[in-house]
Amino acid sequence: MREFTMYQVDAFAASVFTGNPAAVLILDTWLPEAEMQAIAAENNLAETAFVTPKDGGYAIRWFTPTQEAAFCGHATLASAHILTRELKLTDPIRFSTREVGDLMVMPLGNDTYQMDLPALAPSPLHPIPAVFETLFPKGWVSAVRNFENIFVELHSPDEVTTCTPDLAAIETLRPFGLCITAPGGQRHDGTEVNFVSRYFAPAGGIPEDPVTGSTHATLVPYWAEKLHTPKLRAFQASPRGGTLECRLVGDRVILTGCAALFMRATIYLPD
Repeated sequence: MREFTMYQVDAFAASVFTGNPAAVLILDTWLPEAEMQAIAAENNLAETAFVTPKDGGYAIRWFTPTQEAAFCGHATLASAHILTRELKLTDPIRFSTREVGDLMVMPLGNDTYQMDLPALAPSPLHPIPAVFETLFPKGWVSAVRNFENIFVELHSPDEVTTCTPDLAAIETLRPFGLCITAPGGQRHDGTEVNFVSRYFAPAGGIPEDPVTGSTHATLVPYWAEKLHTPKLRAFQASPRGGTLECRLVGDRVILTGCAALFMRATIYLPD
């Protein structure tokens, strides 16, 4: 049997049982792709991150329970937390990815991190999918997209927080996930924020993602333009919930959030 250490981290969370859980494995070399997918399916978390050293930084890949993901923010934050905690890194950590370029994470101390992501400016969504009439019977304000998700602005934060998603209907949007959002709103503790969102990707094995860093690469430029400010406080209004401090700086999105280690475990793989 082969043994590997695996960690589980709650990302965008000041304490465990909030934010978005991700599994992290720090490897010397990649495991076979089928094996990484099997580990992610076994974990049944939104993402499992696999990290290997590369050119003075690290390469990172992310897997949902059903497929490899093109972009994942919360599992990148979780990976930075493990590298900082276990390898005692204090300098910015560069993660190279297959599809979205380099991601930078700066440890700020006290389990807080600043993530530097590409800004993925939204494009108009044309044509509007017919299933929108089922998903949004009260209508919507606007609908845009990036390379992997559809974003729909609703009329109020209450429409976002009280939405009961029709996952079967959302799955017909494949290969896209669906993010719903609205200006204003508040965190679960009542603190006001600039915008709220929720994210669903049932086609990727994620019914509702608790907190999604990658969607904010598009939400931040979208709301920065509409609200006329590059600095935003966001709340992803899933049941677990997560707060993100956001800034738009040129063609980059800066997200600040915390992480909390939940578990260190040994996994056993067949020879």
